[in-house]
Amino acid sequence: MRAASTIPPANIPPEVKEVAQALEKAGYEAYLVGGCVRDLLLGKEPKDWDITTNATPEKIQRLFPHTYYNNEFGTVGVVTESGNPATEVVEVTPYRTEGTYADFRRPLEVSFTDSLEEDLARRDFTINAMAYSISRENLIDTFGGLEDLRREIIRAVGDPNQRFSEDALRMLRAIRLAAELNLAIEGETLTAIAQNAPLLEHISRERIRDEFIRIIASPSPAVGMALLRQTGLMRYVLPELEETYDVGQNRSHIYDVFEHLVRSVQHAADRNFSLAVRLAALLHDIGKPATKAYDPALGDHTFYNHEVVGAAITKRALDRLKFPHDLRDKVVALVRWHMFFADPEKITLSAVRRIIQRVGKENIWDLLHLRMCDRIGSGKPKEQPFRLRKYTAMVEQALRDPISVSMLAINGTNLMEHFHVKPGPAIGWVLHALLEEILEDPSKNNREYLLARAQELLALPEEELRQIGEKGKKTKEEAEEAATKEILKKYGVV
Repeated sequence: MRAASTIPPANIPPEVKEVAQALEKAGYEAYLVGGCVRDLLLGKEPKDWDITTNATPEKIQRLFPHTYYNNEFGTVGVVTESGNPATEVVEVTPYRTEGTYADFRRPLEVSFTDSLEEDLARRDFTINAMAYSISRENLIDTFGGLEDLRREIIRAVGDPNQRFSEDALRMLRAIRLAAELNLAIEGETLTAIAQNAPLLEHISRERIRDEFIRIIASPSPAVGMALLRQTGLMRYVLPELEETYDVGQNRSHIYDVFEHLVRSVQHAADRNFSLAVRLAALLHDIGKPATKAYDPALGDHTFYNHEVVGAAITKRALDRLKFPHDLRDKVVALVRWHMFFADPEKITLSAVRRIIQRVGKENIWDLLHLRMCDRIGSGKPKEQPFRLRKYTAMVEQALRDPISVSMLAINGTNLMEHFHVKPGPAIGWVLHALLEEILEDPSKNNREYLLARAQELLALPEEELRQIGEKGKKTKEEAEEAATKEILKKYGVV
């Protein structure tokens, strides 16, 4: 991704321009700063907008009718009411310098300064340490961020060891930016991450989780996983994955467990699958190291029940990182059931329904997506071979509302109670006759009409009622067959 030399004014929203103009009109400086400048130079649309200025928080607040200020770093949120989440609030922060850091995360004190250069010097990476004047269309690039963007590298501002000892989360942020922007981490910066990796122990699990999620949700999670391994940060993020390094598999796999998992999660990203599928793709075989055993009879290794063990490991890992329980439960279910048997020549619809019941209707399509990732991650040439496509068709059949008497607004019990008749074949004949009518005209499927029509049918001679009922049953079977053919045709397995 080639960085541009200039930022087209049209790419800056009017709400952001108005905030900068108001500051400058009042006699203050105003610069776009940080990630939004970087993204604009890369031709990407910023997700949020930050302005830095030599005005103090009190002076900033006096310029705008709707603001909030409730933090220790001087940032004032200017509410624009634009209706766009990216520009609803424009954050304005005074130039500042920072004192010593006591907890490897936050400075003990923050001081405001009149120097933009001093403010940029405290920032993490050169690509985030550029400022841009909208009115003068001028880029301030003291530390060579533009050139680093062009070289496609991430480099710390100044001494990387100092930057990471100030805020250890910056190490994880460097890896996240590499995965999001497809950039390499410059050598000295990468070495410093490896040297300072243990400092990540001082960072809260919630902060680690948030950066980890962004790595997994990025276009290149495989890059992130490789860097976490290379720098030693993995043991402070997901130590369970360290156990999969260099763990060989059996003859049906060409990659070790870790590489298989990384390739699986990358395919999930390539297909833009959900976060739950991406996490499950990364973790689905995490139980293999604990279950690996050699079977002399097979002459190969086995991993019996690795999905059960893996589900338990996944739950512990996601709990430690304080993932929301609903997301955790979904990922655990996908890991637990990812070994479902999918040979459509050997299973029935009832077996498919059991899988749906186990994993949950809300998760079944994600389970199929996980199987696709598992296949590609194993080096298979096709994401969806014929058998998986046919299994998918069976899932759709199993999920579809059945064309049966259960569709009716009344049931056999209703007939027996309403007309005081005993159980017997006549009840089935009536229900199938009614079903035939609503297949032709669904508007008739209401209790009032069906009971009135049932009374007419029950008054018929038994043989005539039987013939009508059998005809209705045949119509139902033909409708079932037609619907099934359409589903099979949809997946190309007719």
